[in-house]
Amino acid sequence: MTNQPYDGYQGGYDGQGHDAPYGQQPQGWPGQGQYGYEDPYAAQQYTQQWQGQTWETQTQQPVSAPAAAETAYLPPVGQTPAAPAPAPDPAAGSGPAPGYGPATVGGNKRLTDAQRARAEGRSPIIEPGMQPAALTALLGLLLAGAAAAGTYALLVPLVALQAVTAAGWFRLNGMWPARQGIALGFAGALAADAALLASGRSPSAILGTLGVWVLLALVLQLRSHADPDERMYGLMATVAASALAIAAGGYLAADADAVTVGAVAVAVAIVVRALPLPTLASVVAALLAGAGGGVAAGSLTGLGTPGALLGVGATVCALIGHRVASYDYPSRFVHFTAGVALPLAAAAPAVYVLGRAVA
Repeated sequence: MTNQPYDGYQGGYDGQGHDAPYGQQPQGWPGQGQYGYEDPYAAQQYTQQWQGQTWETQTQQPVSAPAAAETAYLPPVGQTPAAPAPAPDPAAGSGPAPGYGPATVGGNKRLTDAQRARAEGRSPIIEPGMQPAALTALLGLLLAGAAAAGTYALLVPLVALQAVTAAGWFRLNGMWPARQGIALGFAGALAADAALLASGRSPSAILGTLGVWVLLALVLQLRSHADPDERMYGLMATVAASALAIAAGGYLAADADAVTVGAVAVAVAIVVRALPLPTLASVVAALLAGAGGGVAAGSLTGLGTPGALLGVGATVCALIGHRVASYDYPSRFVHFTAGVALPLAAAAPAVYVLGRAVA
């Protein structure tokens, strides 16, 4: 930076009272008088000129904007997005953990057997199998033999059937433990049995007990402090369990010969249904076995060939109960409760109605 003096006349004194001639004025620092004091007006007599480097916008490198592909969520028009890198194979390592789905951002979610079966296009239904079928056949034969022995002898296997029916229905619906509901359903079955014996095995005792137990279940659920949805679900499960357990009392109301024929037909048909055959072939074979068992038992009890009709009707209801117990990958406990009891419990109304028809 340089200071150039103004090219004009600069008047002043030379310190002796005379005017200093032009060009002989005492020189000092710019902005100072002759006595070295700061002249506040001297700065206005000079013009500053900057000779150093300045910030020139033309000499700076322009800042480039980021590429569109780096900031855009969608690819530019006319361009195809790059394919994502392939995911690593689970199979190349130690193998996927059984029962788990693929990894997700929120964590792994365990898949049930039913969900996995649906995803793979398979049926999510597992039937009880041969062991529960064998127990059903055993219980059916006990009912048939007890019916031939007498009414009070029939109560022993019947009460066991009603207890397993109530417990199996609650477990089939995923409600466990549900001691109050199971106890209520079983108590309804016992009340129906007592009413049947007191009324001379009149079927109206079953209907009356069922109506009273529906009201009782409704009152108990209304007093519950559970959520409304859970309360309704518990009410339906309790009513259904009570209805099935009470309906099983139809064996006590039916004729003894009809009970024998129907129980034998169900026992044979359920074992045949558990054989490793295609579903359609297994159902047809079970119906034929039920008809044959009805004829065989009918010939022993005096019903004769009409026993085939009774056997087929009881078998149809038993297969429905068997299918219900096979719903949506049930647990092993369901198979050994509902899978054992529901075929016989569902066949009880058919045994009573068809037994009166063919007698």
